[in-house]
Amino acid sequence: MSYQLPNFRHPELPVNELGYTRADYEGSISTLCAGCGHDSIAGAIVKAVHELSIPPHKIAKLSGIGCSSKSPAYFLGKSHGFNSVHGRMPSVATGAALANRDMIYLGVSGDGDTASIGMGQFAHAIRRNLNMVYIVMNNGCYGLTKGQDSATADEGSTSKKGDPNPFDAIDLPSLALNLGATFIARSFSGDKGQLVPLIKAAITHRGFAMIDVISPCVTFNNNPQSTKSYEFVREHAEATGTVDFVPMREEITTSYPPGSTAEVTMHDGSVLHLHKQEEGMDPFDRISAMNALEQHRARGDILTGLIYLDEDSRELHEVLETSQRPLNELDASDLCPGNRVLANINASLR
Repeated sequence: MSYQLPNFRHPELPVNELGYTRADYEGSISTLCAGCGHDSIAGAIVKAVHELSIPPHKIAKLSGIGCSSKSPAYFLGKSHGFNSVHGRMPSVATGAALANRDMIYLGVSGDGDTASIGMGQFAHAIRRNLNMVYIVMNNGCYGLTKGQDSATADEGSTSKKGDPNPFDAIDLPSLALNLGATFIARSFSGDKGQLVPLIKAAITHRGFAMIDVISPCVTFNNNPQSTKSYEFVREHAEATGTVDFVPMREEITTSYPPGSTAEVTMHDGSVLHLHKQEEGMDPFDRISAMNALEQHRARGDILTGLIYLDEDSRELHEVLETSQRPLNELDASDLCPGNRVLANINASLR
């Protein structure tokens, strides 16, 4: 069966600075289950990229295997894309990013694709501070293979089958903090007001930006006993504070009371407002962020919002001091500069 979006769009749809409507950032019609949180995340990505006025051809979306990894087909249909092997998306993203540093790399993964088969790849992408946005669509189960518990399912959480999970969960934001990620956030697919500005900030961050998005599986893991259900997350989510993202081209205005807002200037000059931060938590201190995560986890709550941000992040190209020109634009004279240059290199190593 084939699916096709209608060609007709309302002639008065709002356009961004490039003259594009949101429809220009959409993909094909979703074949995921009706009500799947993954579709809400896809909608948040479309909204964020449209409002940032990013040309679709400047984005490369990458994924592995799973329900989450199907979702890039449903957004940014005019962008570059690569659906890779299960758990191997970070390797593909690394190769692509090293070949062309001028693209924006958006990786979409799932809790199985990241926390199980792809764990090693996830860890080394963080370790290298690869310049990419890494979105985990986290539903605590393997929806593509009928709902088995994944490595992020909480101990005691019950799926549709009815058996409680006997194992402790891997908490991806905590793991990313320990591994040295320079941008860490968590959100909920049912909260676009929080998720959209987080995606915008992640896109403008220079380095590895991970957003763990709890995305309920309506078919296998949305029962009241599941800690990844819509009902549970709405009742137990606590935000670090309100996040407001202001692109650098817009006038920065705020009605927040003095002293309650922290302003963070991102690498492109955009500003991230952190409004009414949780008392005692410092999102610029790794230990403070870790303590906040553990405290909420001990209470059975889910900490959402911006969890940690390294303002002095140095991404992979800066660490390796690679060419400012993308490698795919270098010609033979750049790559083979001649015997004199080679002799100088050899002499410097003696």
